[in-house]
Amino acid sequence: MDRVRRGVAAAAALMTATGLLAACSANADSGKPELIWYINPDSGGQAKVAANCSTDDYTISTQVLPQDANEQRIQLARRLAARDSGIDIMSIDPPFTAEFSNAGFLAPIPQDLQDKLKEQSFKGATDAATWDGKLVVAPFWSNTQVLWYRKSFAEKAGIDMSQPVTWDQIIDAAAKNGGKVAVQSNKYEGYVVWINALISGAGGELATDTDKGVDLKLEIDSPAGEKAAAVIEKLAHSPAAPADLSVAQEGQAGSTFGGPQGAFMVNWTYIYNNYEASDPGFNKDIGYTRYPQTVQGEDSRPPYGGIGLGVSKYSQHIDDAMQAVECLTSPENQEVNAELTGNMPASQAGYQANGDALQKTYPADLLQLFQDSLDAAAPRTVTPYWSDISGGLQSTWHPPASVNSDTPAKSQSFIYDVLHGRSLL
Repeated sequence: MDRVRRGVAAAAALMTATGLLAACSANADSGKPELIWYINPDSGGQAKVAANCSTDDYTISTQVLPQDANEQRIQLARRLAARDSGIDIMSIDPPFTAEFSNAGFLAPIPQDLQDKLKEQSFKGATDAATWDGKLVVAPFWSNTQVLWYRKSFAEKAGIDMSQPVTWDQIIDAAAKNGGKVAVQSNKYEGYVVWINALISGAGGELATDTDKGVDLKLEIDSPAGEKAAAVIEKLAHSPAAPADLSVAQEGQAGSTFGGPQGAFMVNWTYIYNNYEASDPGFNKDIGYTRYPQTVQGEDSRPPYGGIGLGVSKYSQHIDDAMQAVECLTSPENQEVNAELTGNMPASQAGYQANGDALQKTYPADLLQLFQDSLDAAAPRTVTPYWSDISGGLQSTWHPPASVNSDTPAKSQSFIYDVLHGRSLL
């Protein structure tokens, strides 16, 4: 048993009897199976498609996981390591797919369903759902970040947003004109998303040779890593940095952008609909374009996020759960989820599955930007040891004001020590 599986198995000891009994996956009154789907928090999309996909043979019920992605991972891993049969289906964040698969927690997806999902899904979604050459979760929604900007501010600053822009350009424009650049840089997974996008945008990767386990090759201490660190250092010490930079997550970034100094923001697709209800007409001042370039003239690599649906190996209803997953991830239900949550489909067909439903909420050019950005996106490194890499980056790149030219080398050394048991996170 490898170190990842030993780690999550040890964590299982923390589970209480109450937790194990909390989610029974059968309806005792009717005898009809109740499939329990553990979901990330959203605004009702997953509950709606669960209702859509419940049948005469089974009912799909949802249970909500914590907001923080790493806490979601911990809760699921503890229960799966304890072989808890109370989980049937899981919404899994892409960085943890390889870990769960490598630990043996996921039931194999039948080959015919793998083929169907690969054919319908964006390449980035398929790559993020694949481990050891096999699709191990079903792509459900695929998210990306774009650069949002206030049209009025860009006009005042005299910056041409019809052309690709760099991080240096937007930081300078905001600093010189009293604006703020909103990012996610709290000590959490979202900060690593930014670091990964910056490094990828400079032509680098966080790690290669991931098939070698803990002997993978880290690429953080590299010219690309240095360019990424330079962007973070520049923003952190600029007047364009929001006051809450070191604790900013998606919501805080959205608030900064919607405030009196809002200028530029990188954030996920769902943020577009966060303003109009409370500030009618605000969306008329929102512009959008491709994610900023780390290096001028080199195409940016926007972040990739999303959710894949996995079936627990310990479910007592694996066949029913696989049938349910096929329904839940259909283009029609992907679009239903997108309408309700702003989390975009994992398939091109999902953008048009129910006519022009999404087009009624989002401008056509914005939907096209989402799809183009997904095609160019850089998923985080697919490895069972992602939690060690992510935790090491958070420990050594936070707070942003501490980042300098030495940070890439220090972080790489620390992460190697963590991977080989010489240091603890």
